[in-house]
Amino acid sequence: MGIAFFVFGLVALVAAFILEGGAPGALLGLTPAMIVFGGVIGATGLTTPPKTLKAAFGALPLVIKNKKSDPLALINYFSEISLKARKNGLLVLESETNDVNVDPFLRFGLTQIIDGLHNEEVRSSMESEVETMTERHASRAKVFEAAGGYAPTMGIIGTVMGLVHVLANLSDPETLGPLIAAAFLATLYGIASANLIFLPIGGRLKALDEQEVLEKSMIIEGISAIQKGDSPIVMKRMLGTFLDSKQRASLDKPEQQQ
Repeated sequence: MGIAFFVFGLVALVAAFILEGGAPGALLGLTPAMIVFGGVIGATGLTTPPKTLKAAFGALPLVIKNKKSDPLALINYFSEISLKARKNGLLVLESETNDVNVDPFLRFGLTQIIDGLHNEEVRSSMESEVETMTERHASRAKVFEAAGGYAPTMGIIGTVMGLVHVLANLSDPETLGPLIAAAFLATLYGIASANLIFLPIGGRLKALDEQEVLEKSMIIEGISAIQKGDSPIVMKRMLGTFLDSKQRASLDKPEQQQ
């Protein structure tokens, strides 16, 4: 889905240029691209630790993929295992920790309550995990936000460099038009890449982080409810506060039918 919106935005810009009578080939320039993207890579790499830079590029597939969250399925899962725990004790949940399909963070919480840790200790350790994850995700998003800040500046630098070349060739009027056009391509590349690539990627990573934090917050509350021995109905109502109105209505339907 993310790549589709990028393509749509790019096509819309190019199509508008063509409708105004421009030639698509006029938007292509190797030298301006080298100045802008080479400068952005250099500046971003200089200000970012190599480990963070590698992690940021490693997160790019997450931007392209449309990761779906299913909070309703998560709530139903908690209802099922809470019922088992109330009937047979917490040790019955050990089988869940051996299931490879169970979310690792959820497995981490279940392991702690099976080991007999206090509720406050379990919650504290899980919240610390979420905080560490959020900091890690924020550092990745900042890499692309920094690139989005450098790109327009690199575009201006490229344009100034091009105009210097133009001024050095005033004696040949026939070459001035193409040289000026090439010079302003750098500004175009800088502004377009910042607003179509770098800043949107940073924003997308932030949105994905918010989605994951919400999901993990649900898991923390679910783990806490199991440890306290809450009934599945009470747990559903409590976890339902994380849902939007449409999802909450879907959650309530089975209860109404019963």
